[in-house]
Amino acid sequence: MDDRGTWTMSRRELNRLEVLTRALDRRLTQAQAAERLGLGLRQVERLCRQLRLEGPAGLISKKRGRPSNRKLPDSIREHAVALVLAHYVDFGPTLAAEKLAERHGLGVSVETLRRWMVEAEIWVPRSRRDRRVHQPRHRRSCLGELIQIDGCEHAWFEDRAPKCTLLVFVDDATSRLMELRFDICESTHGYFVATWTYLERYGKPVAFYSDQASIFRIANSRGKRRDGLTQYGRALSELNIDILCANTPQAKGRVERTHLTLQDRLVKELRLRGISSIGDANAFAPEFIDDFNARFAKAPLSEHDAHRPVREDEDLELILSHREERKISRALTVHFRRGLYLLEPGPGTLDLRGKLCDVHEFLDGRIEIRHRGRPVSFAVFEQPRRVTQGDIVANKRLSAVLTMIQAEQRTRDAELLSSPKVTRRQKEKIRAAREQADTPLAAPAGLVTRGSAPPDETRSKQQETPETRHL
Repeated sequence: MDDRGTWTMSRRELNRLEVLTRALDRRLTQAQAAERLGLGLRQVERLCRQLRLEGPAGLISKKRGRPSNRKLPDSIREHAVALVLAHYVDFGPTLAAEKLAERHGLGVSVETLRRWMVEAEIWVPRSRRDRRVHQPRHRRSCLGELIQIDGCEHAWFEDRAPKCTLLVFVDDATSRLMELRFDICESTHGYFVATWTYLERYGKPVAFYSDQASIFRIANSRGKRRDGLTQYGRALSELNIDILCANTPQAKGRVERTHLTLQDRLVKELRLRGISSIGDANAFAPEFIDDFNARFAKAPLSEHDAHRPVREDEDLELILSHREERKISRALTVHFRRGLYLLEPGPGTLDLRGKLCDVHEFLDGRIEIRHRGRPVSFAVFEQPRRVTQGDIVANKRLSAVLTMIQAEQRTRDAELLSSPKVTRRQKEKIRAAREQADTPLAAPAGLVTRGSAPPDETRSKQQETPETRHL
């Protein structure tokens, strides 16, 4: 009760007051009141007795306004805050709590220490921090000056096929869709194909604007190329196209907002046309791009087109290929992707022993070895394996790699089943294990299971083409 003679009651206490008052007025039995309040009969009898003797105040918790029985003493709080001020003033609550336990034997929960640090003005909670402001910038003035590129993984075919990635090219000056390409994942191979189509249609832009994915930027020195460029960056450099990496997603908001529009409109367009494969979707993409640009494209500030034509001496097939430098052994062999290639001995190849060469892997999977720009004849001695134990796989490509691994495992099981050296009992175990692995689990209530996607016409040999080899 406060100075004005009023009580403060919680919602639960008000509900109890209403039900128990009806029980005292004989409009409810105590058993019915206990059932409605979720209490025991003896507890309801006790509460009714308190209500009869003390009135509504008898239902108010006696612990209100009193400190918790589990509250730590003020001496421990003062000691912990003093230690933080002396040694861990720039530490976060989690790390500070760990160090208090390790170095001082003071066991305090992270949230308790966080509250103490906030009250002592050592730590500023996220709700009180100044939010980072991302102010808009002006568009570029002309078409082809800056092209924002990004990949978006989404259920583009809804429940008709598994998720896939859509590579999106958007012009910064006009918000025009310049290129759309569906792919199983965001990979260098996919960007090579999309860029080739873009260059043939529009020419060379001034620069591409992307995120900091490993396709565009080398984040560490491990496995770093000598020129410090990724395969995609090296290809753009040879074409005299710059690539810029944004420091935040908001910096390339043009393409990020386009993703949201595509996830609404493009998904519905694919549904209306019954498209459920990557090949059919890529065939429909030009039609969708024309309709999208007619509705949403902006007029540029300048009528100048910054695209430059591709020169005749710029071989797109050669430039947009995976290229690595290798050393020719004394036995005229070259190792590339765990495969072994033999150079044909002859007057033009004997002098190449110990020298460096370039190994090109084209978009269709062909391998070519060149020395100083000239092709060298060779033969395949040992085919490379697609995925080996301990391979480093980026998160964006994990789904595609797992699909390929499962296909290889089925192939190995089929080889064992057809081998006469495997006993019948072993074959039965292999079949049972294969059947168990291929049996889908029952989906939880409310979830929709997805079927397998139809193969892409343009990539029917996906397991043998370099898009997965680059994974």
